[in-house]
Parts: sequence; structure tokens; C-alpha cells
Amino acid sequence: MNWDDVRIFLAVARSGQILGAAKTLGLNHATVARRLTALEAALGSKLFTRKTNGSDLSGDGERFLVHAERMESAMLAAREAAGADSLIEGTVRVGAPDGFGVAFLAPRLGELTERHKGLRIELVPVPRAFSLSRREADIAVTLERPREGRLVARKLTDYCLGLYAARSYLAAHGTPQTLDDLADHRLVGYVEDLLYTATLDYTAEFLKGWRSSVAVSSAMGQTEAVRSGTGIGILHAFMARSDAGLVPILPQHTLTRSYWTVVHEDLRSIRRVSTVAEFLTDIVRRDHAIF
Repeated sequence: MNWDDVRIFLAVARSGQILGAAKTLGLNHATVARRLTALEAALGSKLFTRKTNGSDLSGDGERFLVHAERMESAMLAAREAAGADSLIEGTVRVGAPDGFGVAFLAPRLGELTERHKGLRIELVPVPRAFSLSRREADIAVTLERPREGRLVARKLTDYCLGLYAARSYLAAHGTPQTLDDLADHRLVGYVEDLLYTATLDYTAEFLKGWRSSVAVSSAMGQTEAVRSGTGIGILHAFMARSDAGLVPILPQHTLTRSYWTVVHEDLRSIRRVSTVAEFLTDIVRRDHAIF
């Protein structure tokens, strides 16, 4: 079995398209299709159901994916061992919620790349879950500790959320004195059907029947909407408290959530990955007062 063919299989499995895999690998579409056919012939099994709009893993493909990912991890580990005395270099992709990724992590990544000149960080700060088994990210910052899969999780920190409004909004509409008063105000919240984890469904902890006048599907977007005077929102305290234009509302009412770092167990021994994971732990510990 040719490792390059397995690598192509993984790219197609992860992108769901031969064309998408070709772009990722820097190969032409025909080469990827041909090598995939060669792998299927070598295995005597059909790995994908090819459609006009993509390629879906077959049952045999799903089973082979597990072994292919282990082969990939072994190959990465072998390359790591062969370069034991080399610098920490290469690309590490970090998937993170947008609040943590943009407001906290992005401004600090320069420290890491200054320390390791050959290291390249891809930060994907979007409100979604990442599949580490499909290598959508090498490290994920999550809001929950994973319960399944071959994943290694470490708690980063707890953080708080609370009610905030812009001074301009309060000047025009007054300040609520109780949680029930929120029902008389314009509220900023999230798009419920786009929540990717139940941990983010928290409006009822402040007001049962919370109805958002404006719903935004990202923490950064909610913060900007509240900052502009749109209404009262539930914001991350580590982002809101440093903004002089935002005022905490009913500060005795807060809720706590947690951030975790998660790495696939096959990647935790890869030095560039473990270096970035340790960096995340170190900077959160160092700047813990922010949270």
C-alpha cells in the first residue's frame, strides 16, 4: 500500500470532495481521482460513494479511515523522531470560540512565533465545533470536556458572563433594577438554531422567555451590537469589562463557563503541537486575572 495514496484518501475524506482535496494537496483533480481508484483496487474495496457534488465515505471507507489516521499519526511521529534535534517548526492549526480566539489568543500569538521562528500558527476563531479526528484542527479550545473519542483534554480556565449595556442605551432607556425588568428592554442574544453546544444556551438563566430583538451568532458580534447601543446582552466579562463604553447590569447575577484545550492523542507527542498546547496553558495561567 502506498502511503501517498493513503494521504490522498484522508484529504478526500476530510474535504468530502475530490476537487477540494486536490486543492489542499496541490495536485490536479485527475491525479487525485486516479490515485484514489488505485488505492481502492489495492484494497479490493470501494471506499467512497462518488456523487456529482462530492464523495461520501462508504462503510468500508469509514472503517479504513480509523486505520488511515493511525498510519498518519505514526508517520508524523516517525518524522518527529527523525528530526529530534531540529527546531520546532511547521504548521499548527488551533480552532477556538471567537471570543477567546480573537479577544484573548490572537494578540498573544506573536510571543510564540517570536520564540520559534519556524512555527506557523493557523488560528480559526469561529463559533463552531472542530473535529480533531478529521484534522480540522490540531488543537481545539472547547467549552466542554469531550466525553468520547481518543482525545486528551486539559482545563484552561473558568470564565464569567454577565449582563452589559452601552452607556448610550441606558441613558435612553434606563437601567433595569431586577432580572424581571429585562423583559421591558431590547435584548441582544444568540441565534438559537446555530448553537453548536448546549453550554451556550444560557439566556433562561437570566430571564425565562428571553426574547432577543437582535440575535448574533458570534460572541464578538454580540459584543459589538451591545457596544453600539442596540440593547442589553450577556457578554464575556473578559471582553466587556475593559471597555469604558460598556456598563455591567445587575452584576450580582453572573454565570460561569469553562475553556478546555483538546488534542487528539495521536498528536500530543508531536513537538510543535505540544509546544502550542503548553503555550496556551502558560498564557492563560499568566493572565488569569483577565478571566
